[in-house]
Order: sequence, then structure tokens, then C-alpha cells
Amino acid sequence: MQVVSRERVVPLTAVLSVVSLAVVFAAAGNRIPSSAVPIAPQWVLDLIPTINAVISAVAIATIAIGWRAIRRGAIDRHRVAMVASFGLFATFLALYLYRLVATGGPDPFPGPEAVALYVYYPVLAVHILLAIVCVPLVYYALLLAFAYPIEELRRTSHARFGRVAASLWLISFSLGIVVYVLLHVVY
Repeated sequence: MQVVSRERVVPLTAVLSVVSLAVVFAAAGNRIPSSAVPIAPQWVLDLIPTINAVISAVAIATIAIGWRAIRRGAIDRHRVAMVASFGLFATFLALYLYRLVATGGPDPFPGPEAVALYVYYPVLAVHILLAIVCVPLVYYALLLAFAYPIEELRRTSHARFGRVAASLWLISFSLGIVVYVLLHVVY
């Protein structure tokens, strides 16, 4: 099923990546006014990090299921799992960005300075770096999958980019859960 023109995969990957990252950096940098989003009760804003941790755990499972499915030759199951993973990621990102804009920026780390300096910030930095790197890789692999019939997809770089994207995605989601635990459970 060709949904995307083959010639548009690279430019569309670039545009989607730049726009996505620009929105994330604008929200994280407090460049989007809180008036740009609807007002939510505080309990909703407080619940979003927990929902996102659950979404991350489910996304880890769907990525693993998709990876296992393709190794077994179950292409349809792989496709469903990876599209579900992307949907979970998009949901996570929408909730994260909403909360970031609504609250005026990221939460400060409430724990001890030593934990912040030697544990929290390094884990957060790797999580963010991997998330940034994943964006174009995931878009590219997904767009290739929508641009080529299954029979021709093997002759593209979909599998190579997909393996790298899935690996980094798994690590990023896992570290995101560690960040959540440090920020909202331990401290």
C-alpha cells in the first residue's frame, strides 16, 4: 500500500523532523504561551507524567513485539505493532507538550543536588539526546514503509534504519521511565 510518494520520503522526513523538534524546543524553552492551550484542572496536569510513564512502558512492549514479529516473518503483526508504537509516541508527545506549555516549562528536580548532578541530569541528557536522534530515524523508517509495497521494502534501507530507530527508541523510552521515577516517585 503506497501512501507516500517515494520521491517525497526524504524531504517529508526532513520537514516533519524539523517541525516536530522545533515545537518541542519551543515548548521546553517556554516560547509557547500557556494561553495557547486549553486550561486543565491541576489534577489532570499532575496525572500526565504518570500516564506518560505508562504509555512509555506500553510503547516498549509494542516495539519489542514488532521487532520479534519481523524476525519471525510476521510482517502484518510487525506493521501493526510499529504503527501502534508510533501512535503511543505521538500521544506521549502531545500530552508532554501540553503539560509543558500549560505549566510554563519543565519541572525542576526536587531531590538532592548530588543526585541531580550525577544521576538525574546525565540520565535526562541521554534520554533527550536519544529522543532527538530518534525523531528523523522513526519518520524515515515509517515513511519508507508507507512508500513501498512489502515486496520492495526489503530493497530499501527500512530495515537498517528501523533497527537503529527501534534500539534507540527502546533506550529512550526506558530512560524516560527512569526520569519519571526520579522526578515523581523517589523525590
